Amino acid sequence: MKRKITKLLIGALSVCTLLAGCTTKESENSASNTTSTNSESLTKYENVSSDVGFDTIYSYMEYTTNTESAAAHFKDSTTLLRYYNQLFDIYNDYDGINNLKTINDNAGIKPVKVDKPIIDMLHMAKQFYDYSNGEFDITMGALLKVWHKYREEGIKLNAEKQLGNLPSEEELTQAAGCKGWDNVVINDEESTVYITQPCQSFDVGGIAKGYATELVAQEVSKNMQAGYFNVGRNIRTVNDKPDGSTWNVGIADPEGALPNGLALISSKGSFSFVTSGDYERFYIATDGNTYHHIIDPSTNYPASHYRSVTIFTEDSGVADCLSTTLFTLSIEDGKKVLEAYKQATGKEANAVWVMDLDKKQGEGKETNGYYVVSSEGLKDIITY
Repeated sequence: MKRKITKLLIGALSVCTLLAGCTTKESENSASNTTSTNSESLTKYENVSSDVGFDTIYSYMEYTTNTESAAAHFKDSTTLLRYYNQLFDIYNDYDGINNLKTINDNAGIKPVKVDKPIIDMLHMAKQFYDYSNGEFDITMGALLKVWHKYREEGIKLNAEKQLGNLPSEEELTQAAGCKGWDNVVINDEESTVYITQPCQSFDVGGIAKGYATELVAQEVSKNMQAGYFNVGRNIRTVNDKPDGSTWNVGIADPEGALPNGLALISSKGSFSFVTSGDYERFYIATDGNTYHHIIDPSTNYPASHYRSVTIFTEDSGVADCLSTTLFTLSIEDGKKVLEAYKQATGKEANAVWVMDLDKKQGEGKETNGYYVVSSEGLKDIITY
């Protein structure tokens, strides 16, 4: 666990440095560090927490005239993140809370009354199921549960210098049959959710963290002049930086060898920047191959097109859904999903695909041993 937290912290720090040149704290109880800016005597308040849930490190930065207020905003954001982590958790129970696990546990038994954020998140997930023609599917929890079991066991075995096992085709096929929105009943008036098929369950790993980040940003930023929330590479900026410069966010090197990443996206204002990659949760199996956590529903196996997909758009929940979805699709089909989202909402989302050189597709650029493709909307704000 210490090694995992350290790796997450390094990732958080590298993005933090790119965004604002920030320093970090060991926990939310640490004293803030402030740095004078050149605009209206604002100071830069920064803090970090490792106990907000979502299996990640959270870093926060705010430009402010009052560091006590900024510290209160940070505290509010950590409280909200813990709350959403409990709501969206599929592994743990919490006293007094009906969460996603409660819904899963009652599949085929009875409807479960839940808080509104769960209802709203499920509706968004269904929208992206439709935009992607079923490629983004949180109802395939049974299949993801199989891979989670083997991945967790494999990670432990790898730590002991042993290879992990693979699920059988029979296990995967049987689990893959337990899915479908036709088996989900959402009652908005009663605020209940019911999965009618006993073997079916939700897995919201492709939406929950981004969705929570957006909810927190919308609430806390009401009292912020500018800053950002970075919830484990789910980055949400707030307004323009006081000095008028851009927010700069790097596209990570999958092997971690380049501190500033493979490319840089520079933009002003409020935006979200979310990456899905194969390099954080994975294990090496007995066949010598590496198996990560992003499962392609068309094959029942981890997707193998890319090393990472990054989405740049307004909403962090949207970015999370899209980064997961596009990771399992060809670039051509991924662009169709981006267009479907634009046609449905009038909002734009752009993507950056990073792949190994032997898996080139689309028109892109070779850089530092990888092939990088970016969508048209990023051409004026991305540099290599």
